[in-house]
Amino acid sequence: MGEEYRAKVFKSGNSLALRLPKALGLKEGAEVTLREEKGKFTFEPVQTERKVDVSKFAGKAPWLEPRTYEEGEFEDSPRDWHLLGRDSSGK
Repeated sequence: MGEEYRAKVFKSGNSLALRLPKALGLKEGAEVTLREEKGKFTFEPVQTERKVDVSKFAGKAPWLEPRTYEEGEFEDSPRDWHLLGRDSSGK
């Protein structure tokens, strides 16, 4: 098992808050998942989505050129909206 810390519950507005020790290394605003099971509480940081830097991908294919706005438009293709209970506009 890991380290054991004491924390204090206090009133914050109309809610209760839990003051956590700095030693846990959490940053202000960090989201955590809190679980209660048989009167025991556990929490863990929320797993955030990893962001991928794609800024250098274009350099891997120098023969590709950016498309203009006009080239990026797509023609409307027929959709079977009635299968979803919608009219032909998709609403």
